Amino acid sequence: MLDRIEHGTFPNPRIALWPTVQGTCLVLIEAAGFAASTLLTVLGLPLFVFLFLAGWDLGLLFAQLGNLADHYASAEGPARIAFSRDLQLAFLVLAGGFTLLRLPAFIRRLCSKLDREMPHD
Repeated sequence: MLDRIEHGTFPNPRIALWPTVQGTCLVLIEAAGFAASTLLTVLGLPLFVFLFLAGWDLGLLFAQLGNLADHYASAEGPARIAFSRDLQLAFLVLAGGFTLLRLPAFIRRLCSKLDREMPHD
């Protein structure tokens, strides 16, 4: 070994390119599915809450949404901006919290898929 160090003859490590590409694609596909399912769940949660509060009556739900739309239309500019920012903040907090809640299970599932489907040297 010292002879190799003195003469600079090191074996060239070979990087397995195809398994790396496969693993990257698997991670990207799983992450995209995780992000899409999280966003769809967060976007569907307000509909579920409003339907629950309306007693599963669509007529009452649309009446409440119409009332909210009328109040929004008649509000002044700063109040509209404040309401929009509050909705954006609530969405970000809800999406971030739900993502953090689901993240450990996603990582465990991803690790088990990588162990099962990717070859080891």
